[in-house]
Amino acid sequence: MRELSLHLLDIAENSISAGATRIVISVHEDLVADELWLAVTDNGKGMSPEMVANVLDPFFTTRTTRKVGLGIPLLKQAAEACNGFLTVESELGKGTKLTTKFQHSHIDRMPLGNLEDTIITLLLGTPSVNWVFDYQYNDQSFEFDDTEFKEALGDLPLSDFRVIEFLSNTIIHGITNAKNITTEKGVVYANH
Repeated sequence: MRELSLHLLDIAENSISAGATRIVISVHEDLVADELWLAVTDNGKGMSPEMVANVLDPFFTTRTTRKVGLGIPLLKQAAEACNGFLTVESELGKGTKLTTKFQHSHIDRMPLGNLEDTIITLLLGTPSVNWVFDYQYNDQSFEFDDTEFKEALGDLPLSDFRVIEFLSNTIIHGITNAKNITTEKGVVYANH
């Protein structure tokens, strides 16, 4: 995978397969500390310590559609190549949290990619899951929790083009606002 957003999609799909009903995707960009943190936290069935160890093995997968599980091992390798790491914390019956850290400015760090499309794909693909997207850029943040949004929709399906457009605009606007700061004179500058 060439973009980190696709890794997030892959990990979230693992959470769905584990029976999660609530999944939190966190992306924190800290330019001052030169760090990029990604995390996926779920309330799925969790894993034993042995299974957590196996998750990092590229030749282990619980999927029946393929014989290898390259997603997490490749993400771990990519993080380590960028002065970072990947950890998996899990408890049977309680859920799993996968966290990875990259040096933000590292020349070999994959781009984040299209976070908006990743979140929209997950929301539309599994409407029964409660999705939370937490994005932080330095000290600015944006959080989208779909619980109230889904309640407000009533009978209107998530797949309605107006809903997709609203979701897309909300996520793009939230990320853009987090990446910008406004001066006292109202001029917006990129927060780099």
